[in-house]
Amino acid sequence: MSKERTTVEQRWVLALTSIGSVMVALDVLVVAAALTTIRQDLGASMEQLEWTVNAYSLSFAMLLMTAAAIGDRLGRRRTFAAGLALFTVASIGCALATSVPSLIAARTLQGAGAAMVMPLAMGLLGAAFPAERRGWAIGVFSGITGLAVLGGPMIGGAVTQGLAWQWIFWINVPVGVLAIPLVLRRIPESRGPVRRLDPRGATLITLAVLGLVWGVVRGAVAGWTSPEVVGSFVLGALLLLGFLAWEKRAAEPMVPLSFFRVRAFSAGNTAGFFLSAALFSAVFFVAQFMQAVLGSGPLKAGLQLLPWTATLFVVAPIAGRLVDRIGERPIVVVGLVLNAIGMAWIGLVADPGVHYISLVPPMIVAGCGISMAMPATQSASIGSLPREAVGIASGIYGMTRQLGGAVGVAILAAVFATNGGYGSPASFSAGFTRALVVCGVLSLAGALAGLGIAVRRTEPSAGPAVAMRSVEEVG
Repeated sequence: MSKERTTVEQRWVLALTSIGSVMVALDVLVVAAALTTIRQDLGASMEQLEWTVNAYSLSFAMLLMTAAAIGDRLGRRRTFAAGLALFTVASIGCALATSVPSLIAARTLQGAGAAMVMPLAMGLLGAAFPAERRGWAIGVFSGITGLAVLGGPMIGGAVTQGLAWQWIFWINVPVGVLAIPLVLRRIPESRGPVRRLDPRGATLITLAVLGLVWGVVRGAVAGWTSPEVVGSFVLGALLLLGFLAWEKRAAEPMVPLSFFRVRAFSAGNTAGFFLSAALFSAVFFVAQFMQAVLGSGPLKAGLQLLPWTATLFVVAPIAGRLVDRIGERPIVVVGLVLNAIGMAWIGLVADPGVHYISLVPPMIVAGCGISMAMPATQSASIGSLPREAVGIASGIYGMTRQLGGAVGVAILAAVFATNGGYGSPASFSAGFTRALVVCGVLSLAGALAGLGIAVRRTEPSAGPAVAMRSVEEVG
């Protein structure tokens, strides 16, 4: 590597993968501030509003592993560009939707495009940066991505109030059109280990994920003991066992199960699951609280989240540097504990008469915590494996996070529906306060998982070698 800390090529890779990540992350919860408007415009129910978020997360999660495997085989740059194209087309479909079912269908297609973008973005980033600079690059990437996730409600609110809710999807189109040719021109092609595709494994994991998450999403509506929900859980669990049995015997498995015997990889993925469960569900409800209880419009509701979102831009890159120095475990644990404190704090003070200023300190605490934990969980998961495995590792991590987001939204929606509703500010607040306390519990579960991440050795060069040996030992 030259004396320059980053090469021109590396800067292009970081910039373009971050652009793709922003498009994908923004649309995870860009609808949050527009949910009230969409509910009024299209006559959507609470369950349908939940599906406008979870349809995206589900298709995203279910196709990540397949997309990562295709990218490793056919080329990460090519698959990344194809994902941007599909995402752009699906965004047009969302903008043109005239009913809730058509919007949910287009959101599902968006999730499929996102599944081709995110793991390949991480794969391209991992291939472009050496191990000693990867923590910094992931920190920048995570900060921008996290800012897009939490900035989604603000941008969605501004666009919804200034134009119309359809424009929260139209804004993706020019970005995608401009980014695709730059990706093909400026990013070098890279591939993972040449492996045959595993259609049986892909089918089993896709249906298993669908069954399990369907049960969580439908539990509050259909009843947790209903045949539909119980059947979904049983079928999902059986398919998951079938997937594990198949992957164990497959000559070229889609998911090498030996990866999960690397402690940092398993702990990082578990922490990432709970991090996303807490983050996505909190954004889903906090943006609505600003409107339903504080009486804010979509734009003001988004702006009121700035104490939360602004921390990501500052803290995540710093956390990335700290990861390179002291390792991931303390950053993950402290970050998720701070997020739990912030979420529980909001839940305890958010009554119908609360003043906005009372919510600012806990939002800052939660924002700092999530900003610390996000790059550290990614680094623990992806950095614990050899460089050539970064594509499949990022696919597994991405799937885990999207599943966490869908499950988190579903759990908090069930708690909210049990304790409150949309009938009045008092009713909304009653459900919201209990949901945010549960959100804090999810974050604490992630902190406990983070304790399983191995302490990094002090030698700077030890990390990649240790990771390589670990995989060789368990392979």
